[in-house]
Amino acid sequence: MTNYVIRETKSTQGAPLVFTFHGTGGDENQFHELAEQLWPGAHVVSPRGDVSERGMNRYFRRTGEGVYDMDDLANRRATMARFIRAKITETAASRVIALGYSNGANIAAAVAFNEPDLFTDVIAMHPLIPWTPDPQPGLTDTRWLITAGERDPICPAPLTRSLTDYLRAQSADVTEHWHPGGHELVQSELSAIQENML
Repeated sequence: MTNYVIRETKSTQGAPLVFTFHGTGGDENQFHELAEQLWPGAHVVSPRGDVSERGMNRYFRRTGEGVYDMDDLANRRATMARFIRAKITETAASRVIALGYSNGANIAAAVAFNEPDLFTDVIAMHPLIPWTPDPQPGLTDTRWLITAGERDPICPAPLTRSLTDYLRAQSADVTEHWHPGGHELVQSELSAIQENML
């Protein structure tokens, strides 16, 4: 099992557990303090991706922009799921929140598609899921917030809408938030998290 470099804020047993997943080139510090502010008193765990792409941290390999190494993704998804499950057991959390951006949103979603009992809430900011996941009835009643840019050149809007359609077909509770820009994060996305996921 991979020993991730992590940043961790510990809390009491049973407190909400928040995992943050950075974007390509980020690290365990990118969203850690944001999660502490959004969910005071939560246990926050922020793992650093263990793949290096030209010196940039990622959670799985790709062969080009939007072209994933699916075998590598499957292996790293399974490793991440084991890590997450161990933290859930350690903290006795009943509410488990994933907050990820770009590559971080993609690993969180990939884990949830395969092991839907891990997260109760998923905040996927600018996800790119360029494959059609298998049906997953275990996603019923999980809460999702998908945030995206209408003109995002990295995560095209039609693929984002395909993801939300897929999640709704699994009876997940899905909220979408769109802004008129591109791949950048904007203040309205933070407001959407505050309005829908706290």
